[in-house]
Amino acid sequence: MKTPRRPLHGVLLLDKALGWSSNDALKKAKGLMRAQKAGHTGTLDPLATGVLPICLGAATKFAQAQIDADKSYRATLHLGITRVGGDREGEVIEARPVQASREAIEAACRRFIGPIDQVPPMQSALKVDGKPLYAYARAGIHIDRAPRRVQIHALDIVECHDERLVIDVVCSKGTYIRTLAQDIGAALGCGAHLAALRRTASGAFGIAEAITIDALAALDEAQREALLKPCDTLLAASPAIRLDASEAGRFLTGLRRRVAAGDAPLVRVYGPSADTCDAPPAFSFLGSAHVHAGELIPDRLLSPPEILALAPIPL
Repeated sequence: MKTPRRPLHGVLLLDKALGWSSNDALKKAKGLMRAQKAGHTGTLDPLATGVLPICLGAATKFAQAQIDADKSYRATLHLGITRVGGDREGEVIEARPVQASREAIEAACRRFIGPIDQVPPMQSALKVDGKPLYAYARAGIHIDRAPRRVQIHALDIVECHDERLVIDVVCSKGTYIRTLAQDIGAALGCGAHLAALRRTASGAFGIAEAITIDALAALDEAQREALLKPCDTLLAASPAIRLDASEAGRFLTGLRRRVAAGDAPLVRVYGPSADTCDAPPAFSFLGSAHVHAGELIPDRLLSPPEILALAPIPL
């Protein structure tokens, strides 16, 4: 007999296990939460562990904001050995002695801070003609890939000893850390591959807030539900706009309205909660919008049942 599912709304911060695909983790979390609808916020390779926000119910409508957010990683590079695919699972292509000094390694790492071009690896989930690149790689088919511009905001050396180099990286979406590892190795002249990877933050969500599947499984249902973050935390970096009751009603029908705000590509929109006795007054999250030429233009809206299911918040 199948476990009954329920409408559940919010964000679960999962610490993905080594060897699991993002989809594996999503299915397990969805089952444990008994959620009717769930989705993750971008692929984290089986080789990698760390923060994987899982969106449940209404939160799936706003997952793109988290997909677009900057990410932070702790990466362990093995210098001197180049492997197929750029990680420890690939066959060895070449082995070279590591003769670079600490100063040379620091200089090489600094070269990759800022905007850089990367060629997506064949082992990535990037799709070509509807099929992920890793599927072509497994079939022994090589696909030419155009370079893509990404941004490395910070790259700090945590440990540097013999062939082991550990770095902390803060980067834009679409950055491939295995490619960065290969490029650092090439810049040093000895080659390198990615030996381990841990995502330490996704947008504003840090690893300290994340829970493993095993720990989640050990909780009862009420404890699991208490871990959920509100849907609007996915948009926490965007400005908030509050509407009165009549304006909120028009907004939820998809109508534009004039606002005294500058242009913004993404805003959070709130209306007064159904409970008008709150003091101070509380507001309900209504959805996302953007502001252009003085107009508030709805993007993703919550349905009335979803709004009622979410707890009102003070603003």
